[in-house]
Amino acid sequence: MQEKPYFCPNCRSNRIKFNVITSYSQSFLKDALSGNITEFHDPGVIPEPEPTIQCLICNFSGNEMRFIKQAEREPRVNSQPTSFY
Repeated sequence: MQEKPYFCPNCRSNRIKFNVITSYSQSFLKDALSGNITEFHDPGVIPEPEPTIQCLICNFSGNEMRFIKQAEREPRVNSQPTSFY
């Protein structure tokens, strides 16, 4: 995952709450007659070219670049506190 700001391209309100969705593969063996699982192997991560990101506000899911590009199109503006004299 890249160290860049995200902005949800769907709800356009979320900049901070996200999930990264990762796929795993876990192999196992079953008994042919009973159907009982006889052996489990450790899960392995399925490599993906780009992470899938999910917005925790609207549940929209998409590739990471969509969230990054939306943040670049609509950057967060730092507001300077105003002092009153």
